[in-house]
Amino acid sequence: MSGAGLLAGPDGALRCPWGLSTEDYVAYHDTEWGKPVHGDDALYERLCLEAFQSGLSWLTILRRREGFRKAFSDFRIAAVAEFGPADAERLLADEGIIRNRAKIEATLANAKVLAGWEPGQLDALIWSHAPKKRGRAPRSTGDVPAVTPESTALAKALKKAGIRFVGPTTAYALMQACGLVNDHLAGCVSRGE
Repeated sequence: MSGAGLLAGPDGALRCPWGLSTEDYVAYHDTEWGKPVHGDDALYERLCLEAFQSGLSWLTILRRREGFRKAFSDFRIAAVAEFGPADAERLLADEGIIRNRAKIEATLANAKVLAGWEPGQLDALIWSHAPKKRGRAPRSTGDVPAVTPESTALAKALKKAGIRFVGPTTAYALMQACGLVNDHLAGCVSRGE
């Protein structure tokens, strides 16, 4: 779909083409993707889900999101930081999530790291990497990057702080999902400009 521009949805409103491929995507595109997200637990959830998405379709993660929330105590950092080896085994058997040992272990390890941080520290670190200058709105999906200097710097900062399973592409997906960048196409009903 590289190079694709806006498409009209069932309501006639123009949207990013990926946001019309399923009903799940329409709701996610219209109400969540690209909207600013703040709070350590909320950002931890998005960071974890983006890591679980690595190598998979986002739709797979989106459709299992409630299962992830149930399995990981609503992504409350303090609660997940208390998980031990028995919890890891429980998670590996949980059909409501993606049962990937490396991703599960990273999620648990990251909670343990973040539990030692000051309140607001994860929020501040992530948002400090928001681009200072907004470029022009992308006109097609081909104009949307997969990696930027800011996402590369964010991935490096998170890794330096002990956060696992985050690279520049995952960091950029996080930035898009959490509103650090606005990659809704020019003219999209959800762009907000």
